[in-house]
Amino acid sequence: MRFSLVPRQTQFYELFAQAGENALEAARLVEQRFRGIADGSPDQQAVKKLEHKGDRITAEIIGLLNTQYVTPLDREDIYALASALDDVVDYLDDASELIDLYHIESSMEQALEQCRILVGSAEHLANALHGLRVLRGVQPQLVALKELEDEGDRVLSDAIGALFEDESVSPRVIIQWKDIFEALEQAIDSTETAAHLIGNIVVKNS
Repeated sequence: MRFSLVPRQTQFYELFAQAGENALEAARLVEQRFRGIADGSPDQQAVKKLEHKGDRITAEIIGLLNTQYVTPLDREDIYALASALDDVVDYLDDASELIDLYHIESSMEQALEQCRILVGSAEHLANALHGLRVLRGVQPQLVALKELEDEGDRVLSDAIGALFEDESVSPRVIIQWKDIFEALEQAIDSTETAAHLIGNIVVKNS
């Protein structure tokens, strides 16, 4: 294996920015999926393509990490952030996949609220990643993302509570939508995990 003594510092930041944009695109697509359940557009394969793209970006980051003797950030931070960003798209893919798995025919308002929060969180995450190289304008993005994650917790609680309020809802439907709500919340939480890692990087390198 050939190691480079000249750090290709900008390439790490460019790849992180690409990962952020890919996560944002995936979040927007998942929102479209939940809003367009009735007509089946877009389909799950479109989300899966972004999940595969995220895997390739992650592999490129890890590959670069393994061939660079000097890195612009601590090696463990690069690895942890790359993995966390990969998780975001994986969780988005998992949540979206449940639409087909459970043969969902129409969406619930609470799921659409979660999707709105997801897109907002992914936007702040992508913006923070674009600012990572110069360490400017990152913190406000992370604060805004945390506020959305807190809102997501409240929406999840309300969503699950609403499932049990209507006695006419079948146990099967309750189980299906509980799984979907929790999967969407897991995707929201994953953006906060990535944001927390970015915050630590900013503190360590400021």
